[in-house]
Amino acid sequence: MVTLTDLSIGYQTKKGTKVVAEHLDATINSGELTCLLGQNGIGKSTLLRTLSAFQPKLAGSITIGDRELDSYTDRELARMIGVVLTERPDVQQMTAREMVSLGRSPYTGFWGRLSADDEQVVSEALRLVDIESLEERLVSTLSDGERQKVMIAKALAQQTPVVYLDEPTAFLDYPSKVEMLLLLRRISREAHKTVFLSTHDLELALQVADVLWLMEPGRLHIGQPRALARQGVLSRFVERTPGVTFDAARLAVSVVV
Repeated sequence: MVTLTDLSIGYQTKKGTKVVAEHLDATINSGELTCLLGQNGIGKSTLLRTLSAFQPKLAGSITIGDRELDSYTDRELARMIGVVLTERPDVQQMTAREMVSLGRSPYTGFWGRLSADDEQVVSEALRLVDIESLEERLVSTLSDGERQKVMIAKALAQQTPVVYLDEPTAFLDYPSKVEMLLLLRRISREAHKTVFLSTHDLELALQVADVLWLMEPGRLHIGQPRALARQGVLSRFVERTPGVTFDAARLAVSVVV
C-alpha cells in the first residue's frame, strides 16, 4: 500500500519553486490497477516522479508499507519500487532475456552474476508477461508493444511490491493498448502488486481500471470509474472540448462531427 498524506509536489525554476499540486491525500492499494488521468501539463509526470523518488516532494509524506519514502536507501528503493518509463530503451546487441535479467541487479551484488534462483525469477517474469518466445530476440528488433512488455517483465523480475508506469500504452496501436492494460490488470491480481500508471487513453482506463485518479487544477478526484461518472467528474473532464460528450451510463465518449 502506498499512502499520500498532505502531499505537495512541484519543482524548482529560475524564479523559485513551482507548486504543481498540494494537499494530496490518497491511497494506492495492492491487487488493483490504478490509472492516473488529467490534461496535459496538469502534473501527472511530476506526481509519478515524486512517488518514484526521482525528485523530492515539497511537503507532506509518502509512505510505502509502514515506512516513509525518504527513509529508504537507494538499494532498498530498488527492491521496493519498479518503474517503467515511456522512453524506448536505446540498447544494441542485448536480448530480451538479458534486458529482463537487469531487473535482478538490486540482488546480484557487485559482479551482477545471476544465480539459478535469479534465472528462475527471470523465467517467471517472462512467463507472466507471456513473452517467452521473444527471450532470444534482440531488443532492437522488437516492436513497440513487444519492447514495452520486455520492460514490464524487467520490472517484475525486480520483484518489487510497487510498479509505476508512465504512459505504458504510448506508441501502441489500439489492439496493443487493450492488451497492455489487460496485462497490467492481470499482473496486479496474480502477483498482488500495487500497479499505478498514467495514461491518456481515457476510454480504455474507464473499462479496465479498478480505480481512477483524475487530476484537476487544485483537486484530485479518486474513485471507481462508475462512481466518478455518477458524480459528474468525468463529464466535466471530457466535455471541456466543444462537440465532445460523455455518456455516464455507458462510460463512453462521443464526438459530434
